[in-house]
Amino acid sequence: MLSKSTNSGRRSAVSTGVLLIVGMVAGVFSVVPVIDGADYIVKAFTNENQVLIGAFFQLLMVVAYAGIPILMYPILSKHNKGFALGSVAFGIIAGVFIIIGVILLLLLLTLSYEFAKAGAQDVSYFHTLGGLLQTGRDLVNHVATTLAFVLAMLLFNCIFYQTKLVSRWLSMWGLIGSVLSILASLLFMIRFIGLDATYMMLNIPIAFQQLALAVWLIVKGLYPRDLFAVE
Repeated sequence: MLSKSTNSGRRSAVSTGVLLIVGMVAGVFSVVPVIDGADYIVKAFTNENQVLIGAFFQLLMVVAYAGIPILMYPILSKHNKGFALGSVAFGIIAGVFIIIGVILLLLLLTLSYEFAKAGAQDVSYFHTLGGLLQTGRDLVNHVATTLAFVLAMLLFNCIFYQTKLVSRWLSMWGLIGSVLSILASLLFMIRFIGLDATYMMLNIPIAFQQLALAVWLIVKGLYPRDLFAVE
């Protein structure tokens, strides 16, 4: 019969896989096209529901980003406590940055309301302030949040690679994908690239690895089985 620790490890693996999928789905629905458009300051307030739905899914990402390393900490800390603790820390930091991004999103919505009230008055002021808020949101979402969560996943996959809790090809894929995603964020930060095809291509490997890892954890759990006590 499987011990309590084995059952607990299996539950943690499945829950982590589910959270990975929740995080990815929430990420897709958190996109707010009206805010990313050039005429956001005019159209945001007329598309309030789109903005609020995006804010809701961004907050849902906090649960996923912080919850994934926390769920796995009891297991991973047995193999590398430093990396496991670092993963939790970066996951929580990512969650904090997401909340900051949501605040900036709501400030842009508020600015759009104020712009509509002001009419043609102080147009340059609104556009300048809006540009600053939009730039700040992009840096928070695509640099700070991404770097924090990807670093959490990098440590995550380092432990997986060392211990073979999942297949090494999968953890190696995660390590390579994490490095490419970090590179994308750094290049975007220094304005070498924008939110363009290059940025997307550099982030695709880690996105598909997270999906593959989620399926693996849900279907197969963690290996080898003898790392858990059996009665």
